[in-house]
Amino acid sequence: MEVPVQIDFRGGEPVPRMREQIISRQEDLEDAFGRIVAARVVIRAPSGRHKSGGLYDIGIHLTLPGGRLVDVERTPDQDERFANPAFAIADVFRRARRQLQDEARRLDERVKLHEEAPAGRVVRLDPERGFGFLVSEDGSEFYFHRNSVLGAKFGSLSVGSKVAFVAEDGDKGPQASTVRAL
Repeated sequence: MEVPVQIDFRGGEPVPRMREQIISRQEDLEDAFGRIVAARVVIRAPSGRHKSGGLYDIGIHLTLPGGRLVDVERTPDQDERFANPAFAIADVFRRARRQLQDEARRLDERVKLHEEAPAGRVVRLDPERGFGFLVSEDGSEFYFHRNSVLGAKFGSLSVGSKVAFVAEDGDKGPQASTVRAL
C-alpha cells in the first residue's frame, strides 16, 4: 500500500491488539488483491446508549487505483457478537474482501483481452460456386464460403486480398469463418 492504514478510534482508547489485528488483516487484503492506494478504518467504541449497547461499530474505506472506492460501514443491529472487537474487525474485513472480489470481477469484465484475429490473404476464388481459399501468415490453408465474408463483400475479394478471419475446424478440414477484408 502506498500509505499505511489510517486507524481512527472514536469514543475510546486505542487498544494495541486491535491495531495489530487491523494491520494484519489489511496486509492480507493487499496480498489477495494487489495494490490498495489508501485505507482508513474507523472504530466507534461501544456507547452507553440503549440501542447500540456495548457493540463496536467499525467502518473501512479503501481507495483503489483509478479512484475506485470500497466502503464498508454498516454493523448489523442487535447482534451481540459485535460486543467482541476481534469479531467486529474480522467481520468488516470479510465484507471488504467480498466487495474487493466484486470490484475485481467488474474490472475483469471491462478489460477482457481478445486475441487478434489471424490475418491472411486469398489464394484461390471460385466466384461462380461462392467459395475460396486463403492462406494464413503461418502458411496454413483455410476454406471459406461466401456467407462467411462480412458485409456481403465476397464479390470485392480477389486473389491476393488481405483478410482477417476466425479459424475453426470444419467437416472436411480447417475453414475460415467471419472473414473480413482488410
